[in-house]
Amino acid sequence: MHHLGLGRLLGVTPGEALAVVIATIGMYVAMVLAIRLLGQRVLSSLSSFDLAAVIAFGAIIGRSALGEAPRLAGGLLALGTLVVLQAVAGLLRLRPFGERTIAARAVLLMAGSQILDDRLRSCHVSTTELWSRLRTAGIRHPNEVAAAIFEPTGTISVLRRGESIDPRLLTGVVGADRLPPELFGD
Repeated sequence: MHHLGLGRLLGVTPGEALAVVIATIGMYVAMVLAIRLLGQRVLSSLSSFDLAAVIAFGAIIGRSALGEAPRLAGGLLALGTLVVLQAVAGLLRLRPFGERTIAARAVLLMAGSQILDDRLRSCHVSTTELWSRLRTAGIRHPNEVAAAIFEPTGTISVLRRGESIDPRLLTGVVGADRLPPELFGD
């Protein structure tokens, strides 16, 4: 790297500032689209491979946003841009269109003891991962499961049989209509 003075390391020109903002927005949108394509599972409990990929994504995004010679002002500008983008995304999620467009939806993976293979594939969840989550929830047999739901956070929630399910808990869950009626009680 060539020698830069302290003033040059701290500051950015207006053109460089605009480039940082545009690059940060572009990389943010690209990352959101990548997560949508790969599924929210990418963000849940990370394997060593997933962790390596996330670190690489972060390095590429950071390098792309900050350009050839990272500067303090550029870094602060990129960070500020990300904070604003997150705030805007949060506000958009409060609107019906934004919720449908931005927010991931919960997806039913098991209806009673039946595994919904099509839903596992669409969420990029393996049967092995599902079994692991059921064990973690203390499930000893698939017949104990009322529902297993892949949450927007990438985690899997398990509802047990025994008590009837309040239908409000399943609001917005893709595939909830596939649950057996007897799970809802009266």
